[in-house]
Amino acid sequence: MNIENIIETTVSAKAADRKLAASIVYNNCELIPDLVKIIFDIHNNLSPRAAWVLEYICSNFDLNILFNHLTFFCNNLKRLNDSSAIRPCAKICEILAKEYVSTKENSSLKTILTQTHINQIIETGFDWLISNQKVAVKVYTMETLFLFGRDVDWVHDELSHIIKTNIIHESKGYVARGKRVLKQIEKHKKRVL
Repeated sequence: MNIENIIETTVSAKAADRKLAASIVYNNCELIPDLVKIIFDIHNNLSPRAAWVLEYICSNFDLNILFNHLTFFCNNLKRLNDSSAIRPCAKICEILAKEYVSTKENSSLKTILTQTHINQIIETGFDWLISNQKVAVKVYTMETLFLFGRDVDWVHDELSHIIKTNIIHESKGYVARGKRVLKQIEKHKKRVL
């Protein structure tokens, strides 16, 4: 089975198509390494569609499928330049952050996601937040940075500053999430003190 053929023939913007491709890849795990490589091949027009498939797998099937590829994924996030590939990768980062900070004792992600991975996600997240990205990317990124910022001291201060600076220029979706994240940061600061 060739991952590029699967993506070309089954993946479109339709949710049902993404689900079908995700099911095929999930049931043929040997395709995952090539899927991840395609995402970060910025000259491959299949990159965004490959990212949609991985997002669907991580959101709906099993986040663990990405664990063996976290280093490659995190090392290459900063290379993405197509907003259609960045959005699903920002969502995957948010899913990783939520799982990492979850109280689940059986979460193996806590031992697999290293501080280097977290730092790479944070660095790329701030780049996305201050660049000309779509609102969805910024919304997912705010949440990711808030969650990782619980353990990385400087992140909340920088995130608050960026949100407060940009909030007057952004969409209603950004404003709503920004206000929520600012409240979460204040709550977290009170708990820590």
